[in-house]
Amino acid sequence: MPELAQIAGSFGHLLHEAGVPVTPERSARFATSVTLAEPQSLTDLYWLGRVNLITAHDQVDIYDRVFAQVFRGIVDMADFRGDSSHQAPASAAPTGERRPGDPERTGESNNNPRGSSATPGARDENEDGTEEASMIAAMSTDERLSNKDFAAVTEEELILIRKLIEQLPLVPPMRKGRRERTNTAGRRLDIRKTLRASYRTGGDPVKLVKRARVPRPRRIVFIADISGSMEPYARVYLHLARGGVLAIGAEAFVFATRLTRLTRALSITNPDIAYRKAASAAPDWSGGTRIGETLKRFINEYGRRGIARGAVLVIISDGWEIEDPALVRTSMERLSRLAHRIIWVNPRKAVASFEPLTGGMAAALPYVDTFVSGHSVQALEDVVRAIRSSAVERAPKLEPTAKPIGLSHAQR
Repeated sequence: MPELAQIAGSFGHLLHEAGVPVTPERSARFATSVTLAEPQSLTDLYWLGRVNLITAHDQVDIYDRVFAQVFRGIVDMADFRGDSSHQAPASAAPTGERRPGDPERTGESNNNPRGSSATPGARDENEDGTEEASMIAAMSTDERLSNKDFAAVTEEELILIRKLIEQLPLVPPMRKGRRERTNTAGRRLDIRKTLRASYRTGGDPVKLVKRARVPRPRRIVFIADISGSMEPYARVYLHLARGGVLAIGAEAFVFATRLTRLTRALSITNPDIAYRKAASAAPDWSGGTRIGETLKRFINEYGRRGIARGAVLVIISDGWEIEDPALVRTSMERLSRLAHRIIWVNPRKAVASFEPLTGGMAAALPYVDTFVSGHSVQALEDVVRAIRSSAVERAPKLEPTAKPIGLSHAQR
């Protein structure tokens, strides 16, 4: 069902572009409904979308047309409404030739909720077959995009890939905080509350009240290489970083020949304005790469101030260094002592013959905790998994329920 939920997540956006005023709340409600209801047929999916996404009868035709386009136009939308007399939209209207296994329609209506049919039993069987074919076709598209290298995607595919990225469960790892609260599994005795509780038992401390440290989320810091060789991947990871900034308070930096902090720019709710400000804030976009000098500046200006201390650092770079790799080694050594964990994402790792033997990558690798490719949506799941598994310190029985944190429609 995750593939279907991903398709549903972009459906509201397509409706909005077609003229239906779909609000972000309705789009989020539809995606949630698909995930929870797990529709078994296009009929179920049609009604889930219609109930959640449109508010007026005059929007039905547009909804039908977009639904038919998204799901390959295999089925006549009038059948899903239970209105066989309604004329199908042009994009979904049946041609003069009948589709294989599609019984001939009549102009009469009946009580069949799927529309009129001369042989209801045969129609249900054929409809199930077309629904299955439609679902497989839609899912195969997602599967193809999930495995496609970010450097090879088109602008249209990039929009769909961004929708898939929003479904990734970006969950911040936890750490033990300084504050404490009452907990039966705690190790420290709360003397004040124990004495207060003893008033109820005649002054005898029958019940010992314990305390435990409250867990806090670790900070996630994205540092993305925007040099010429990494530009196709940087545009994708900026979307992931923006989702982290808006949802869990992550920090975002980019670099080529200099370091630029983009946290404030990416925190803007409007995505177009956010990316435009981010691009203008980084004048060295598609320039050379100075990894060592960039990491040194990050440590000097931000690391000691607390941004890097105890954080999970996600560095996205192919490791090309135009200067001395020794500075990369020195900076990574210092950074490894500040950060809780360092995750290095290098798309070149996806090539089977790749070996990080020289340059900046070879200098940095000894101080990297997790080394992944992250070159596609599927490979990006390894990055998200590495971030989530970074939590190694947990207070007893105080671990909160981790909820997938994605980018809401209101923040796109």
